[in-house]
Amino acid sequence: MTQCESTTLIVKHEFKGKRIDKYLVSRLQDFSRTFVQGLINNGDIRVCDRVVKNSYEVQKNDVITIILPELPDDDVEPENIPLNVVYEDDHILIINKPPDMVVHPSRGHARGTLVNAVKYYCDNLSGLNGNLRPGIVHRLDRDTTGVIIVAKTDFTHGAIARQFENREVKKQYTAVVEGIVSFDSDLIDLPIGRDKRFREKMAIRYDVGKRSISEYKVKERFLRHSVVHVYPKTGRTHQIRVHMKNIGHPVVADQLYSNNDTFLPMNMDGDGTGEYKPIIARQALHATRIEIMHPVSEKVMTFEAPLPDDMNNLIMALRSHQENSAVV
Repeated sequence: MTQCESTTLIVKHEFKGKRIDKYLVSRLQDFSRTFVQGLINNGDIRVCDRVVKNSYEVQKNDVITIILPELPDDDVEPENIPLNVVYEDDHILIINKPPDMVVHPSRGHARGTLVNAVKYYCDNLSGLNGNLRPGIVHRLDRDTTGVIIVAKTDFTHGAIARQFENREVKKQYTAVVEGIVSFDSDLIDLPIGRDKRFREKMAIRYDVGKRSISEYKVKERFLRHSVVHVYPKTGRTHQIRVHMKNIGHPVVADQLYSNNDTFLPMNMDGDGTGEYKPIIARQALHATRIEIMHPVSEKVMTFEAPLPDDMNNLIMALRSHQENSAVV
């Protein structure tokens, strides 16, 4: 049986006017939008001790109380959640993770995670990371899509973890970023640590940050946006998102690091007003490819995941807008 725990947030002026569900998702990075909206609908989130709707717009100094069920101590409950399996053998499982899915359970988020889905799909998983993270070798952010490795055995888990630690794993991400990136390619070598003001964010920290290295190559440029491939050499939290923001090109629709949490059609012209259906409503970042040496066969293997529909639609819209602008 679970016990309840509460936490409190006080809204700062820069978030004034933001929908409460979007505000909370941006502040609580381990919680999906679906989970947050469920808490609001159940009355487990109150503003100044009042029940509100998902559409409520937060105001400066609003006191938001969140009642969260504490994570059970026992095993994670398997859930019949569809998985996009890229590859599977007796040792590893490669998943193409969808958006709005947390990788593993955390406080107040015991259901709907990748681990819940994998435990239903597969009986045997590595136990090196404990009962709450079985098989999880590495993570992707909640709204980052793409390839992620799950280990079925402790031996496989340990071997792949050492490859990550030794920087032998090769990763490629695809991102749509704001602005026209000047250099065709470059290396970003900037230390990343916890943001001083907002603990849920990361930032460039020369004082306490850990060395973080990302290489990028521009694949396509549009009128006000670019598509880049990013090759992280280290694996810091939010690394690509923080590095791209620092060079002036935040990932499109990144709730934490860009100016907009969705991308609307008028954003192609730099105008963020109006009521339209978003082209994409999460950060435009996708783990496209990962290369490892298989711990058992000792063969180098590459796994890929195609761009999801929302990122494809975004790129096609930007491409079409540029072509039409050239005609005019």
